[in-house]
Amino acid sequence: MNSRSVERKIAFQGILGAYSEDAVYKFFGEGIKTLPCAEFEDVFGSVNKGDASHAVIPVENSMEGSVARVNDLLLENDLTVVGEVIILVMHCLIGHGDAEIEEIKRVYSHPQALGQCRTFLSRYPQWEKVPSYDTAGSVKIIKERGDRTEAAIASERAAREYGMKILKEDIQNSHLNYTRFFVIEKAAAINPRGDKTSIVFATKNTAGALHNCLGAFAEHGVNMNKLESRPRRDRAWEYVFYADIDGHLDNPDVSRAISDLVKRASFVKILGSYKKADPPSGQG
Repeated sequence: MNSRSVERKIAFQGILGAYSEDAVYKFFGEGIKTLPCAEFEDVFGSVNKGDASHAVIPVENSMEGSVARVNDLLLENDLTVVGEVIILVMHCLIGHGDAEIEEIKRVYSHPQALGQCRTFLSRYPQWEKVPSYDTAGSVKIIKERGDRTEAAIASERAAREYGMKILKEDIQNSHLNYTRFFVIEKAAAINPRGDKTSIVFATKNTAGALHNCLGAFAEHGVNMNKLESRPRRDRAWEYVFYADIDGHLDNPDVSRAISDLVKRASFVKILGSYKKADPPSGQG
């Protein structure tokens, strides 16, 4: 890969104005070049092919949980997690410049955003809720359709990007609505600095197998702060476990725990060691 040609281009899923773009700028700075991609598969592909040096991908939301397709792609691709960033998600109801809330009949947004605004939307049961592939893309859709009875749920940045009107701010169910993103890179060396490691593992098909695997961390004094199971896509009724642990892979206790896990599990993949994201402003 010619790293010089993609040195300052970061891929994300969505179009200009997406929350993922906010995460890109928070991690890399406002001056970075971005590469919008239609699907998550395209994001991973752009890094694999060298069209982008890094990508920023959402892995979980504090209200709606993990992004399942991204977790699957992390397992399927040989890319390294080199950072994480957390952003506060503040949804807006966005419409045309001459529109009013009382006129709205149809609302577009990503399914997770619709879920994150369920309480607000329940006040308007007459509205049709239309799932879309992207929050910012929903704003672009209603702009192009030109129907003042249609609105979208997206960010304030998306409203600015497409010259649309914010009809209502902060419509999410909770003001503690955060999305966590991974920063991924191809063929990266393990980050020399960091305090967190993400892994994927599968257990052997024996009684107490998961308990035995988790014991590798307890016995070496390594704290696990996330554990989540996902179906293994290529094997029916088998599961993999995604885990986040405190400490860098170079930490002796972490290294020993992982080595012990390899002996106990049927499969282990290190996603990466990286610096834990700073808590978003306003958290707590």
